[in-house]
Amino acid sequence: MTLEALLAYAHILAILTMVVFLASEAALCRVQWLNAAVVERLAKIDAIYGIAAVSVLLTGIARTWWGIKGTAWYWTNPLLHIKVTLFVVIGLLSIKPTLMFLRWRRELRATGSLPDEAQVRLARRLVMVQAHIVPLIPLAAVFMARGFGK
Repeated sequence: MTLEALLAYAHILAILTMVVFLASEAALCRVQWLNAAVVERLAKIDAIYGIAAVSVLLTGIARTWWGIKGTAWYWTNPLLHIKVTLFVVIGLLSIKPTLMFLRWRRELRATGSLPDEAQVRLARRLVMVQAHIVPLIPLAAVFMARGFGK
């Protein structure tokens, strides 16, 4: 019982961390706010976002292996597959903004130039799409926790 509680806590903490840093990216990635300090900060925030996302994945897997319900219950539930698919989609959508933030930082350090408006708008759009998909995952989770999908 204690292990289950600790696994759930670690998973929720990782999820909240991921959401906070995704929201931070969305808040900072705006044409009107972008300056050298924000470019540097976006790269750092995105790194923490990535670490948090990996933590969400690892703690989720840990819950399926060492949690009370076990792998047989989790991995045969189609709602888990929906959650994982949405998570993978978010991960794939995050690749381009990550590469953009790193490129912006590299260019800023090399030439002192900031990205153009179109690039900032594209990065923000991709971050916002991720932010709008994230709430669907806990929706599937609450139904799964109540026995749906079995």
